[in-house]
Amino acid sequence: MTEIEFRAVGESGLKVTTIGLGGTGLGNMYRAVDTDAAVNTVHAAYDNGIRYFDTAPVYGFGVSETRLGLAIKSLPRADIVISSKIGYDLVPIPPEELKPALWDHPGPFRAEFDYSRDAVMRSLEGTLKRLDTDYVDMVSIHDPDEAIHFGPGEDPYARSRFREAMDGAYPALDELRSQGVIKAVGVGINQWQMLSDFVVAGEFDYFLLAGRYTLLEQEPLATLLPLCEQRGTRIIIGGPYNSGILATGAVKGATFNTRPAPEPVLERVRRIEAVCARHKVSLPAAALQFPLGHPLVSSVIPGARSVEELKQNLVYLRANIPPALWADLKQARLIEIGAPLPGERKAA
Repeated sequence: MTEIEFRAVGESGLKVTTIGLGGTGLGNMYRAVDTDAAVNTVHAAYDNGIRYFDTAPVYGFGVSETRLGLAIKSLPRADIVISSKIGYDLVPIPPEELKPALWDHPGPFRAEFDYSRDAVMRSLEGTLKRLDTDYVDMVSIHDPDEAIHFGPGEDPYARSRFREAMDGAYPALDELRSQGVIKAVGVGINQWQMLSDFVVAGEFDYFLLAGRYTLLEQEPLATLLPLCEQRGTRIIIGGPYNSGILATGAVKGATFNTRPAPEPVLERVRRIEAVCARHKVSLPAAALQFPLGHPLVSSVIPGARSVEELKQNLVYLRANIPPALWADLKQARLIEIGAPLPGERKAA
């Protein structure tokens, strides 16, 4: 059984809870949620011991940050940790120009990539206004690959703003960290390959990695994570359900990293589900707990659209998972032999 605890991020003494609340749902990702429901979800998270909340300007084009700001007004600010991001400049547009795709009922903006120093300061100013707070604790460089989602054989560097991010955004964030304005600097991205370059190019406290180190994917074990250990960079796992399939199982229409799951992934999930069934463990419980077995992983941050979804995630986190399940998954080569497991974690 996994309980909520605090783990370090960086060298400043900052700590986050092992489960946080991801802010995409608060920003109406895929479908709109009522503002009151969003605020109630944040309050339920706090009431159940969660002290870490992640958001970003581009989540709903300002909607996620605004709703989180409404929610935290009645919470003790010093007791919670908020992370946001820079990299997307929100440019005001007339409402009739809105073209919702990923975000349902977004704010009246369009997003443009900008990793310049001026854009960092402008973005953080907007974030503080929307959150209605004096500071954010953690800030990451958001989607320096322009949020590409790539599959096997596709180039993760097909669109890269690595140089712009390191020349413009990183020095600005590093300066703010040295001044104590923010406590941790990171990168938030959907791939691990480019993070292998960031980790040696700067001093990053954390990487917010969406997917990529999950019950389904462990490629970073042999590549990125050893570099992070050498550099003292922690990992926060977004998308622990691989955007759907590890929550729903291998059902018709299941999504894997935002795309329809291909048959090899569906078959692998079926095999994992079969092992879980033998041990009377739900697939999402195994998915949520697995990343926390790694000593570098500080938190997992599944999204939630409602109090009910939030509480279900906590049920998954606290589910009893026998060590034999992990052993059987390794024996079947369904997780990497070298993957650290919940219950055997040692602090990094």
